[in-house]
Amino acid sequence: MKKILLVLAVALANWSCIDECNQTRTYKATVPFQIGQEQLKNGIVNEGPRELEKLAKIYAYENYLIISETKKGLHIIDNSNPSNPVKVSFLKIPGVIDMAVRDNILYADSYTDLVALDITNPKAIKEVGRIKNMFNYGLVEGISWYYDPYSKIITDYEFKTVTETVSTNCGQNGSVWPVYRGGIAQDGAFKNSTSVANGQTGTSSGTGGSMARFTIYEDYLYAATQSDLLVFNIKNGQKPDSISKVNLGWGIETIFPYKDKLFIGSNTGMHIFDNSSPASPKRLSIFQHARACDPVVVENDKAYVTLRQGWCGAAPNQLDVVDVKNLSAPFLIKSYQMENPHGLSIINNKLTVCEGKFGLKSFDAKDPSDLKLQQHLKDIHAFDVIQLDDKHLLMIGENGLYQYDNTDPKNLKLLSKIEVKK
Repeated sequence: MKKILLVLAVALANWSCIDECNQTRTYKATVPFQIGQEQLKNGIVNEGPRELEKLAKIYAYENYLIISETKKGLHIIDNSNPSNPVKVSFLKIPGVIDMAVRDNILYADSYTDLVALDITNPKAIKEVGRIKNMFNYGLVEGISWYYDPYSKIITDYEFKTVTETVSTNCGQNGSVWPVYRGGIAQDGAFKNSTSVANGQTGTSSGTGGSMARFTIYEDYLYAATQSDLLVFNIKNGQKPDSISKVNLGWGIETIFPYKDKLFIGSNTGMHIFDNSSPASPKRLSIFQHARACDPVVVENDKAYVTLRQGWCGAAPNQLDVVDVKNLSAPFLIKSYQMENPHGLSIINNKLTVCEGKFGLKSFDAKDPSDLKLQQHLKDIHAFDVIQLDDKHLLMIGENGLYQYDNTDPKNLKLLSKIEVKK
């Protein structure tokens, strides 16, 4: 009996000491990095033109287009001839997400700071003003950064492909459970991360897309953070002055000016502000909807809101048309099913909606309760769009900058394209 027990003990010992197998796995992760606040100013560098890579937001100012690459910088493009746009320069700005321009002064965020830059000569842009510590955190596509005021260190995250070798139990067929790093699962699915009509008179301001967080009205710049509306006096363009902050609640995404009103898109609804006293905008109402990514545009007394599934929510992919004739009591006119709606634009009842990887759609919006599809360009990726007038449409997507003649919304004619670097 003792011999049997001894044999069993040896067998169990050998079974528990099965050789480990090494397995290599590759996954996407968000990897942290840090930057000192004092490095921000030295990080702004005017360079020669470069290839477009990962486009984020678009802004039109006079004969120029400004296209951002999130947290990297801004492409300046001479668009005097929309059929032949010319890349002029690239302005490196660490942490940049948004921008707006008035009278040749470009305002941009650089992580914590609001920066004013003179773009009179787009080949020799120079900083002329800065307000520190205006932004303490930021969030882009589920990836956040934050600032520690004690150490004056900014901690941010970037996507990287990580390859590592791990030990597995060969007796378990070498299987490896998905590993989470910095808010991104091994399969790439997002998890909770830790981390127009501007009404301008007497000044020259540009036009942003529906994904913008910065906008200008008269002598004021408005910046929508994830939770607040910041108001800056820019009457002295080179010396912007912070004057107020309005708490909006969490999940703020976009801001759209229309006449003397501000329409602010959030994960859960559309905030409507009276801006007739631009130094102190007053909230009139909130139109609530299911949790989703949410840009908004407005024409006359109708607002158009796209809702899409993504990192910010799981609501149905749809376009909501909202009656805002009574700004204190907006109500839904109709919802239209979409595929994956992103940015949008409307001018003279010509409504254009970006559908991400599903392309670009144009609609006749004369009757908001019966939108009529005019054309669907399917073989492009569309992220945001600006209709400058009845004849000129700008669109950006993963593949580059597109410009169309929008005279006939049933037949958008491609004027030019600048492709991203492959």
